[in-house]
Amino acid sequence: MSTHDLYTIPAELSTWDVEAAGAARFTWEYDDGRDRMLALYQKGKDKQWDSVKRIDWSLEVDPYNVLGVPDTTIAIHGTPLWDRMDEKQRKDVRLHNAAWQFSQFLHGEQGAMICSARIVESVPELDSKFYAATQTMDEARHAETYARFLQEKVGLAYPINTHLKALLDSTLSDSRWDMPYLGMQVLIEGLALAAFGVMRDITTKPLPKQILSYVMQDEARHVAFGRMALRDYYRQLTEAELREREDFVIEGCYLMRDRLRGRETWETIGLSRSEVAQAMECVDQSEYLRLFRSLLFSRIVPCVKDIGLWSPRLQQAYADMGVLDMAGQNLEALMKQDEDIAERLDAERFAAEEAGRHAEVAETVAMGADS
Repeated sequence: MSTHDLYTIPAELSTWDVEAAGAARFTWEYDDGRDRMLALYQKGKDKQWDSVKRIDWSLEVDPYNVLGVPDTTIAIHGTPLWDRMDEKQRKDVRLHNAAWQFSQFLHGEQGAMICSARIVESVPELDSKFYAATQTMDEARHAETYARFLQEKVGLAYPINTHLKALLDSTLSDSRWDMPYLGMQVLIEGLALAAFGVMRDITTKPLPKQILSYVMQDEARHVAFGRMALRDYYRQLTEAELREREDFVIEGCYLMRDRLRGRETWETIGLSRSEVAQAMECVDQSEYLRLFRSLLFSRIVPCVKDIGLWSPRLQQAYADMGVLDMAGQNLEALMKQDEDIAERLDAERFAAEEAGRHAEVAETVAMGADS
């Protein structure tokens, strides 16, 4: 089935053309490069995996309860609008919310694939080109995985959100080689990584937990890549050049915050204009979603600080968003946690499969003895 057949809202075009700017840079310096970057490149090679084999696609998913979380996580739960809905409408809310969220993950991963390919093309250093090439493969695998999940398990999809599209457009159309790093590695990937983490930790369903955990294992490396490259480069920039990057970060963070509101889901499920307005008010006032939005900046804010964009003006923007306290998050500890959770999930799955094989062999032996 074509993905276009799954879209709740018709996608504008079969393809979206972004006029890219900037130069393709070759380098004839094939020395060893930076040790940290090459170690990350080696890790990128070692950690490649196949979504067809590593993920257990035989696991069932209820499209009306994809994550297996209580309805209290829905913004309108407990309101007169929710109370007026019958069970079919409530099932539609659950389905469309999940479809919208995973659709944006999918589109973001394609954006990450294109941005990392742009980094290969435009970054001056060879060690960065090497790592970005492994990331391009990672992002292709992630897009493949989310597309399959939506097609086979959810059965519904949404086009790219306008706010995500705007940030991708400004990231890819900028001629400066560091902007794909800043827009994708720091902002889009940072927010996605935190969103994946929240959903990974609350889901009670094994298939989405596998997908989110394994994707996060890769994404943690990608954010580390952006930090390394930009921290080195931004030390060389003038105050005016740093201010331009800060302007981009501030605008991008507001776009990412607004992207999370998901207005199009409420418009699609058949609510009246006044009901959509009520739903959006609930989204903005929901304590659960307020906490969720705050947690989504747990990777972005400390990363922005780490790369050297930390003027009082930028700090004030984060204070206005209510996420300034995220600057104290330990990125290294969060990355290690992401790695450990994926490895532990693998160990638990393979141990269970091995135990099942032993039990099957023992049963076969016992049947043979009885005969």
